[in-house]
Amino acid sequence: MNNSSDTMIAGIKIDRSAWMLLAVCAIVMLPFLGIAEFNTKGEPREAVVAYSILDSGNWILPTNNGGEMPYKPPFFHWCIAAASVLNGGVVNEFTSRLPSAVALLAMTVWTFVFYARRKSLALAMGTALVAFTTFELHRAGANCRVDMVLTAATVGAIYALFTWWERGMKGVPWLAVLMMSIGTLTKGPVGMIIPCLVAGVFMLLRGVNFFKAFFLLAAWGLMSLVLPLAWYLAAYNQGGQEFLDLVMEENFGRMTSTMSYDSCVNPWPYNVMTLVAGFVPWTLAVVMVLFVLPYRRFKRPAEADSWSALFGKFKTMPAVNLLSAVASVVIFVFYCIPQSKRSVYLMPMYPFVAFFVAQLLMWVSRRSVKVVKAFGDVMAAVGVALLLCFLAVKAGIVPDSMFGNGRHAAQNIAMMHAIAGLSGWNWLWVAVAPAASLAWWMRFRRKADADHGLVFISGIIMAIYISMAGAYQPAVLNVKSVKDIAGEINRVAPESEGRIYEFIEHGEFAAGDPVHYFEINFYIGDRMASFYKQRPESGFLLIGNDDAAKYLPEFENEGYVFEERYSTPRPLLGQMSKVYRFEKR
Repeated sequence: MNNSSDTMIAGIKIDRSAWMLLAVCAIVMLPFLGIAEFNTKGEPREAVVAYSILDSGNWILPTNNGGEMPYKPPFFHWCIAAASVLNGGVVNEFTSRLPSAVALLAMTVWTFVFYARRKSLALAMGTALVAFTTFELHRAGANCRVDMVLTAATVGAIYALFTWWERGMKGVPWLAVLMMSIGTLTKGPVGMIIPCLVAGVFMLLRGVNFFKAFFLLAAWGLMSLVLPLAWYLAAYNQGGQEFLDLVMEENFGRMTSTMSYDSCVNPWPYNVMTLVAGFVPWTLAVVMVLFVLPYRRFKRPAEADSWSALFGKFKTMPAVNLLSAVASVVIFVFYCIPQSKRSVYLMPMYPFVAFFVAQLLMWVSRRSVKVVKAFGDVMAAVGVALLLCFLAVKAGIVPDSMFGNGRHAAQNIAMMHAIAGLSGWNWLWVAVAPAASLAWWMRFRRKADADHGLVFISGIIMAIYISMAGAYQPAVLNVKSVKDIAGEINRVAPESEGRIYEFIEHGEFAAGDPVHYFEINFYIGDRMASFYKQRPESGFLLIGNDDAAKYLPEFENEGYVFEERYSTPRPLLGQMSKVYRFEKR
C-alpha cells in the first residue's frame, strides 16, 4: 500500500511538473513565431508546398514553383496545411513554423517525463531544459523546416522502444511504430533506421540475443513503413519515374555519397564542430566545469584498462544511462558516414547529450556550486549586455562608418537602424532579458543549489531568447526579407494580367537542387513558373540583370518582346533584377 501511495504521489508530481514545463516553454516559443518574415530560401520553400496543397487540393504530390515536386515526404507540409486550415486557409509565417514549435515542445515534455520516471525529478527537469535551451534545437523549433519534426519523431521512437524493452519486449510497441512512421513520412527511411539502430545496439549491450533483437526490430521497422509505403505508391502513381529518381537521389544517393551533385559536403570533424556550436550556451558551462573536475579521483585501476572491463562497465551501468550513451554515439557515427553533413542532422542526439550535461553540472554543483553560479553570472551578464548594446544603438553612439564600405555594409547599417527604431511594445521584450538577470543576482543566485541551479539559469537563457525573438531578431532579419519587393511585383504584375515566370541560369542548367525565387514565390501566392521550360506566349518575367544581358537577346530572336516594368531596389540571388512584361509575336 505504501509503495502504491508513493508511486501515485510521484506520478502526480511528474504530471504537474510536465504541465508547468509545457506552459513555460510554450510562452517562450509560440508568441514570436510569426513576427520575423521569411528571409532564407529554406523556409518559404517548405511553406509554399502547403500553399500548393490547399490551392490545388492535392495532398499526395502537389507541385510548386512552376511544376517542381517537393524534395521531402509530405507529413511536415500536411501539418502546415492543417494549421493553415484552422487559420482560415491562410498560410503565413506563424502557421508554417507552428509544426516545428509543437514538435520541440512535445519532445521537451516527453524528455522530462521519460527521465523523471527513471531518475530524479531535478535531473529530468535539468535535462529537458538544457535540451530546450540549446541554440540548435531552439532555432530549429522556430523554423519552417522538416528537421525538428523528424527529430521529435526519432527521439520519441527511441523512448518508446526503450519502454517496450523495459516491459520485457512483449507485444507490439505501437507508439514506436507510429513515431517511426511519422519520421519516415517527414524525411524518408532515416526516420525508421536510426531508432531501430539505437535500440538494437542497446539491446545487444544488455545481453539480448542478436537474432531476437534483429528480427523483432526488423518487424517493427517494417510495420512502420506501411503508411509511408502507401504514400510512396500513391505519389509514384502521380509522379512516375521522375518521382522515383528524386526519392533515390535524396535518400539512398545522399547516404551512399552517390548524388549527382554536391550537397553540404563536409569532413567528419564538421560534426564535432557543429555539436559544440549547437550546444551553446551550455558548451561554455561544460568548459568551465572541466577546470574544476577532481581528476585525481578518476584514476582507474590497472584491470580497468582492458577492453573487456570497459565493455563490462557499459553492460552494467543503469539502463537509461546506457541508452543515452548509445543514442549519442550511434547517431553521431551514423551521420559521419555520408558526405552530406549539416548541423541539424545531429539534433536527435541532443536530448541524450543533454542528460549527461545536466548530470555533470548537478554532480559538480554538489561539490562546488561556485562553478554553476559563475556560469549563471555569465548568462546574466549577456542579458544586461543586450540592453546596453541596444541603448547604445538607440542613442546613436554606434556610427554607420563602423561597418565600412564592404559588400554587406549597407545591409548591416539597415539592420542597426532597424534595431534603433524599436519602440512601443518592443520595449517589453527588450526588458525581459535584463529583468531576468537582475532577478538572478538579487534573488535566485543564492538559491542555486544542485537541484535548482539549472532551472534558474535556464530561466535566464529563455529570457534572452524572448528578447531576441520578440525584438532584436525580427528587426534584423526583416531587413533581409523580400516581402516588400514581392508586394511591388504583385502590384506591377497583377495576377489578373497574366502569370509571372522566372529565369535563373543556375536554376535551369546547374545539376542537382534547383534554385528558385522561393521567397518571392511564397509572398506572391505561388504564381511563379519556369519561363525556360514553358516558353509561354505572354506574361511577366522576373530575371536577374546578368542573366537578362546574356539570355534576353536569345529570347528576342525567338520572337519575344520585353517591356521593363520594375527594377528591384536590392539584389535577388546575388543579382539586381527586373520584372518585364512580355509577348511572343
